Amino acid sequence: MANFTVIYDANVLYPAPLRSILMFLGMTGMFRARWTMDIHEEWIRNLLKKRDDLTRDQLEANRDLMIRVIPDSIVTGYEPIIETLELPDPNDRHVLAAAIRANAEVIVTNNLKDFPDDVLDQYDCHAEHPDEFITNLLDLDHAKTMTTFKEDRNHYLNPPFTVDEYLSILKRQGLSTTVSILEESSELI
Repeated sequence: MANFTVIYDANVLYPAPLRSILMFLGMTGMFRARWTMDIHEEWIRNLLKKRDDLTRDQLEANRDLMIRVIPDSIVTGYEPIIETLELPDPNDRHVLAAAIRANAEVIVTNNLKDFPDDVLDQYDCHAEHPDEFITNLLDLDHAKTMTTFKEDRNHYLNPPFTVDEYLSILKRQGLSTTVSILEESSELI
């Protein structure tokens, strides 16, 4: 069993390539990936606003798959905590409430400014950008993390991606430090 718990914020689940690698990493057992149905609703709602080629049914099927492949990922019972929290963006309180309820050590988010250290420290939690989070996983277990990147790249079949194409996609997701590390051992992915 994983020895630390992580909450994925909606903004890291919104872009499909980032969601994909975070899901593959979540299945490794290196940590316990968690989220809420509200977090799912947020990324689905925001993606539907931008992509009229997608349907709610498609995205909900994706959500359901995520829940199936990472058992016990849904955090519940966090709602009463929401109103007691103060964050720069009140709309992010549900994410922190879920982290508190799940005893999460990390919130993986692209919006670090919305989760200030002085607030999160009170709950023994901190926010990490996905690039920092993944580079920390590479430090924790380089071989397993590299294998996970290979699995993620290989799951793209239509079209399949070369290593260079895959790394370019990851870089566009804001994973520049991660990509620099992956480039050093690109034959492994």
